Amino acid sequence: MQAMILAAGFGTRLLPHSALKPKPLFPILGAPLLLATIARLQAAGFDHILVNAHHLRGQIGAALAGLPGVALIEEERILGTGGGLRGALPFLRDEPLLVTNGDIYHLLDFAEIYQAHCRADAPVTMVMRDFPRFNTVTTANGRVISFDRPECRGNLAFTGLHVINPQILSALQPGVFSSIIDLYRQMLAQEKAIRCHDASGVFWTDMGTEADYLALHEKLLSGKIQRWRQLPQPVGARLIARDAHIGANCRLDDWLAIGAATITGGAALARVVVWDDVEIYGGVCRDCLISENTRVKNA
Repeated sequence: MQAMILAAGFGTRLLPHSALKPKPLFPILGAPLLLATIARLQAAGFDHILVNAHHLRGQIGAALAGLPGVALIEEERILGTGGGLRGALPFLRDEPLLVTNGDIYHLLDFAEIYQAHCRADAPVTMVMRDFPRFNTVTTANGRVISFDRPECRGNLAFTGLHVINPQILSALQPGVFSSIIDLYRQMLAQEKAIRCHDASGVFWTDMGTEADYLALHEKLLSGKIQRWRQLPQPVGARLIARDAHIGANCRLDDWLAIGAATITGGAALARVVVWDDVEIYGGVCRDCLISENTRVKNA
């Protein structure tokens, strides 16, 4: 089975943090999301995995170096979801391709979705769920009907997971920016079927904003959602790196995910994610992400 992870985006809603690290490499419980996603795909039986990259692609390349069965496709200029997939066409095998965004955490079964597509008579399967903030896709009787009826009652949200038969990508012009949804619109206009796999009821979230990123950690550390076994095991509601240095007079409250950081000066932290190489001296840090190479002086 083959899969592709879309990891080329700029992550503009996560600035300034995404200026330091591409969004797919943001750590979840201390582990880069991209690497955990690859490990999950491989555990599900995917042995050929492509990753496209543009923004800070050198970091993604370094993270993927030496991983068996994983290939990087670098985009000199960003090509969008359609252009990125079209660029992968020469590297694909003649079998369905599972596509996933590089910034989502979910409890969906990759293999089940892939196999359901293989049994169906449709060139595309889109995984949908009820997620009011993004409910813009109209479906009926297990099929996608429209992407252009945002106010239609009963709409579902596209999760960023889909399975496609690679030959449909030949309709896209290579090297040109495009959205895969525009191709899907054309397919509907040509009365080609797009299957809907309804995953409502299964946990899914994107990591589009700092609030989303923090909320995911809160759910994982409080035990509200299942932790991928590919992620480190927290101790209670805390994940603290072994090489973190925390002063004896510092105060840690509520849930926390702390990387290889130095925290001194009586600092007080609660409900925060702290990345590696951060130095915090004094002050109070609550309900925030503290990214790399940052010094907090809130005496």
